[in-house]
This record gives sequence, structure tokens and C-alpha cells, in this order.
Amino acid sequence: MVSMNSNQVEALIGLTATFGILVLLILPSVFGLVRERRIDRQIREAQEAREEVPAQKSSSRSTVPSTATWYAEGRRSKKLVSS
Repeated sequence: MVSMNSNQVEALIGLTATFGILVLLILPSVFGLVRERRIDRQIREAQEAREEVPAQKSSSRSTVPSTATWYAEGRRSKKLVSS
């Protein structure tokens, strides 16, 4: 049977503690990398799916400017006239 003296036990405890701290420091980075790869894969799959869809016709709705655009255009023209 192998017996360890107190110096060896302390060294083993210190080595285990150091390794545990190292793992705790590296773990968030590993999770971040895994998450980034998953997001990259989802983006790539979405782009591939988008390329597979044939070009769609534009909608049949007329391209009448919105009320906000119409209002902004009116305000701009009034400023030009009043200057």
C-alpha cells in the first residue's frame, strides 16, 4: 500500500485547488464560444434557407408614402417658402 506524508497531501490539495480555480476561470469562456458557434450556425442556416426561397414578386400595394412621410415633406416645403 502506498502511503503519503503530509507534504505530499498538501501538495495534492494545492494542485487540486489550483486546477479547480483554473476550470472555474475557463468555463465561462468555453460557454461563450459554444454559444457563439450556435448563433453562427443559426445565422448560416437562415441565410441558406433564404437563398433557397425563390425571389418573390413585390406586393400589389401602391407605394403611397405614409402619413409621417407626407407630413415631413409638407413641413420641409413650408420651411423653404418661409425663409
